[in-house]
Amino acid sequence: MDRVPAIFAATVFLLFGAALLTWTGARALHRAPVAEGARPALALPLALLAGGTSLALGVWCLGRL
Repeated sequence: MDRVPAIFAATVFLLFGAALLTWTGARALHRAPVAEGARPALALPLALLAGGTSLALGVWCLGRL
């Protein structure tokens, strides 16, 4: 019964992380701003860190099953 919330959380983390990394990569390739009004030198690494952290949390949730 406790597996369903863990699978749901892992799915959410993995989908969000993958989408964020894809979106950030596409914006960076087009040299478009990653975050409106933010410095590109700060926004890009923070977005990459957030996406990577989300993927790591998703893998961790699946590993706890």
